Amino acid sequence: MKIAIIGAGNLGLSIAEGVLHSNGATSMYLTKRNIESIQHFEKYGNVTVTTDNRDAVQNSDILIFAVQPLHIGKLLEEVQDLLTEKHVVISTITGFSIESIEKIIGKDQNIIRSMPNTAISVGKSMTCVCANEKGKKKIELAKAIYNRMGHTLEIPEEQMQAATVICASGIAFWMRLIRATTQGAIQLGFDAKEAQELAMHTCDGAAGLLIASGHHPEEEIDKVTTPMGCTIQGLNEMEHQGLSSSLIQGIVASYEKITRIKEKRQL
Repeated sequence: MKIAIIGAGNLGLSIAEGVLHSNGATSMYLTKRNIESIQHFEKYGNVTVTTDNRDAVQNSDILIFAVQPLHIGKLLEEVQDLLTEKHVVISTITGFSIESIEKIIGKDQNIIRSMPNTAISVGKSMTCVCANEKGKKKIELAKAIYNRMGHTLEIPEEQMQAATVICASGIAFWMRLIRATTQGAIQLGFDAKEAQELAMHTCDGAAGLLIASGHHPEEEIDKVTTPMGCTIQGLNEMEHQGLSSSLIQGIVASYEKITRIKEKRQL
């Protein structure tokens, strides 16, 4: 596959690393206004680093746009005349709808919205995708790309804002939980490096159990809670302090914020 990543910032580079590490591209173009910080990607041999978006589009079939929302409209206008039926346009732009993309490049283009997260760079992204009518024929292609770098779920476009909170912002939420567990382990006597190692791999194991078994979390919790034991004591204290409630409230607050941002852009 000939892939161009238009906008090689943090997310764009995470996608690039994920694709390259999984040998998912025969060639790749990375574009950025200042290419000095990404020049080292050319060591892969099949990667071209450039400031020329039009050159990247002309030499690629799959176009992944990973720029700031304020820039996407201008970029699409810049390359619109170069788009052909061979191109698959994949947007990672938060809050920029398929309809908005169609208004610029037309409904006859293969358009896919995706919401990966930064764990894509280590092959662990949870990515949600949706497509316009034309792009539905290419949705399996998009899923195949992202499945090389984690897990992909096709959803209706109206759920993309919620998916952004759960999957993209969710990385930060889980990081904070891992940090808190690390701090607790330090308080119990482990040094900082050991504490983080314990927290990270326990978190990874918990997710792995659910993925492999398909069980509800409470089913796995029941396996490690004994009557009058330390686990249930800790869980109950966490709930008394509002663990689940604060997590849910944080998720809802994040969703309300992204909704306000979208509404403001539409004014």
